[in-house]
Amino acid sequence: AGMVGGGANPKPGEITLAHNGILFLDELPEFPRHILDLLRQPLEDHRVTISRVGGSITYPARFILAAAMNPCPCGYWGDPIGHCACQPTQIAKYYKRISGPFLDRIDLIIEVPRADPKDWRSGVPDPYYTSDEIRGRVMNARMRQSARGDANAYLSHAQLAALPRTPGATDILHHAMTKGWLTGRTHDKVLKVAQTIADLANSDVISEVHVSEALQYRFKRE
Repeated sequence: AGMVGGGANPKPGEITLAHNGILFLDELPEFPRHILDLLRQPLEDHRVTISRVGGSITYPARFILAAAMNPCPCGYWGDPIGHCACQPTQIAKYYKRISGPFLDRIDLIIEVPRADPKDWRSGVPDPYYTSDEIRGRVMNARMRQSARGDANAYLSHAQLAALPRTPGATDILHHAMTKGWLTGRTHDKVLKVAQTIADLANSDVISEVHVSEALQYRFKRE
């Protein structure tokens, strides 16, 4: 109830307190699965309704969900240095703590490898973009989205279908659907991410390059 709100006299939960902000969940599989599944509808509707005998109350819940987890219970699966002591059944059980429908609501799923020790010692800044350059690109992308009416995350299915894209981009999405890699919901999420990538590249059209990159962010360990 603390996550979505509730109580005898309904009060807002963490998702409402994070309205127009970020809700960060660390050690994601350690949260009870039923609590995570309570987030599914608010992530779609951007609001939460709490019903009681005397009536119901609706709170806003338009937040960005960010979460982190280890690759396995011990934290070393796939690590080039550490030794994973987990059994395959333990790892499978660990991942099953997070339901498929919940993962369908996540736009980006990215594995972060161990940092190279040389990077910690050298203190050399990122060779590609400075923070100011990234900030400029993000602001420009957000202005492009505002010109379309709303942030890409909140575009409807009809609005997504109307976004200009190359025939190659459409073909890649169709192939991913026919292979069963995407559900109807994740198809739209990939398209939203592809549009964001296009905005960051200052492109007026979603191309196959943008869709291919967006699809990479759907990959996760099984």
